[in-house]
Amino acid sequence: MQWKRITAVAATVMLAVAACGSPSSNGGVKGNTDGAGTAQAKALDPTAKGPAPEVEGAKKGGTITVLSDVSVDTMDPSNIYYVDGMQIAKLYMRALTQYKLDPATGKPILVPDLAADLGTKSADGLTWTFKLKQGIKYDDGTIVKAADYAYSIKRSFAHELFDAGPAYQLDFFKDGDTYKGPFEKKGAPYAGVETPDEKTLIIHLRKKFDDLPFYASFPMFTPIPEQADTQSTYELHAKATGPYKIDSLTPGAELTLVKNPNWDPATDPVRHQYVDSWDFKFSQDLIKSQRQVLASNGPDASALNYTNLDASLLAEVKDPSQIIKGQAPCVYTFPMDSRKIPLEVRRLIAKAYPFDEYRKVAGLTPQTAIPASTYIPPATPGYQKYELPGLTGTGKGASDPAIAAEVKDKLKELGQENFQLSWYYPTDDTVQTQVSQLRAQAFEKAGFKVRTIGVVKAKYRGLIGKQSGPVNIGKSPNNWCADWPSGTSWLPVLYKSDAIASGNSQGQLEDKGLDAEIDKVSALPPEQQLKAWGPLDKKIMQDFLPSIPLYYAASAVPVGKNIGHAINDMTQGIPEFTSLYLKQP
Repeated sequence: MQWKRITAVAATVMLAVAACGSPSSNGGVKGNTDGAGTAQAKALDPTAKGPAPEVEGAKKGGTITVLSDVSVDTMDPSNIYYVDGMQIAKLYMRALTQYKLDPATGKPILVPDLAADLGTKSADGLTWTFKLKQGIKYDDGTIVKAADYAYSIKRSFAHELFDAGPAYQLDFFKDGDTYKGPFEKKGAPYAGVETPDEKTLIIHLRKKFDDLPFYASFPMFTPIPEQADTQSTYELHAKATGPYKIDSLTPGAELTLVKNPNWDPATDPVRHQYVDSWDFKFSQDLIKSQRQVLASNGPDASALNYTNLDASLLAEVKDPSQIIKGQAPCVYTFPMDSRKIPLEVRRLIAKAYPFDEYRKVAGLTPQTAIPASTYIPPATPGYQKYELPGLTGTGKGASDPAIAAEVKDKLKELGQENFQLSWYYPTDDTVQTQVSQLRAQAFEKAGFKVRTIGVVKAKYRGLIGKQSGPVNIGKSPNNWCADWPSGTSWLPVLYKSDAIASGNSQGQLEDKGLDAEIDKVSALPPEQQLKAWGPLDKKIMQDFLPSIPLYYAASAVPVGKNIGHAINDMTQGIPEFTSLYLKQP
């Protein structure tokens, strides 16, 4: 399956943070001071210091191999916006903040990383000040400068070049709607960020953004020295501040990481440097790679795959401890370009969708793919349960001859007979090829014309990420997880008109009335937002239907028998890489 987009955080943490204000530099919580405030204090630790506590029994040495059936589309820090890219980046890129996992509960806690605190906001909420740790070095031994953080932030505004990356800065940061980055007019000033001295980074906003400390954990907040930036090729030799550095990168095929001798564990409250190296092999065959990991013969015992175990391999699981399970509050959907497909046709596509057969062909299990009826998942603050007819994630769709005939008749009535549906699919992915064939068969039975475009996996993510591509189905994001613990990282990001330009639009919606409603809810106090997101979620599905909800996701991924401390990272729904070790190096 295509891997989930961006980060996810466990429900308990989400609910706590969404009910409260933002972190202060003294370790307290600005905002509510009731029970919810106490819960949030446990999700934030502004005083966390390095080194990270040692993992009991951990050994040093050896190489971990990651056999990934998907291909990471980019490893450029300004462009990373998939959970696997973020987890990999965490091994060699540090940001202002980061999540550490509570060793007792596995729950994520936001802590300072390269920043010395979690930021302090001004009284009007429009200025954030981060104190910076001193003496941090890049992998080549040069010192990280305050200006490097500012440059990295400026760089992220070059969204025509880094079109796959997150875009909150365009909406929230001062002049974010007009500033185009440091390349268009070299040396052009940017008023949204300043570094008055080597110990301080100041970010100016054009509207309140209380979630900024959480956003600051993204790779785009890693420092980048301007003189080292080669723009589109920077990912090949990105400066490392974490425990590992790039040895070699062949985009779409392989990434090798080796130890960074200039990483200082005393400054890092999150990461470890147990193994000597990492070898990521992308675009592998899903079934074959997962079978290798389960069998754990020879070097495969030190390998893992981070896609949920295919249902066809359940009988081959001899050791249940090899399946790492955990929360991944994400929703997988089937997006439809609303600019190209009329609403009534979108509703007929949903009616024809073969939900039940899809889950079987896609190799999904009930434990990891729970039929969905909403866009916001149950684990996210603001979720309210509702079910609209035919949009419950279940049903035969056009596999039922009666439904196929009903849809075909309705298309004729609308004057849309033979309406063409088109999408990309990866030809070198057996499962996704079968899923594409199933959908095509079902839609053709219902009277649609179908045009499928086969591409290699290495190009797939980039192509579906083009909002104006030559297809009308399946543009990314076709799945979504919370960027951080707040309902504001769902509907405003996916369904406002400006999401198209930022590359995040799910269904390419353009509706000024809906934009105004989303903005109205976004401006409410957090506790009022919680009550408003659910009804708005229902309205979007009922009145616009930009995508068809398929399932809420959880994690169950296979790891080799020689890998130690394999735990689920709730913030991303895949194994937490930075604390893995080999039992027998």
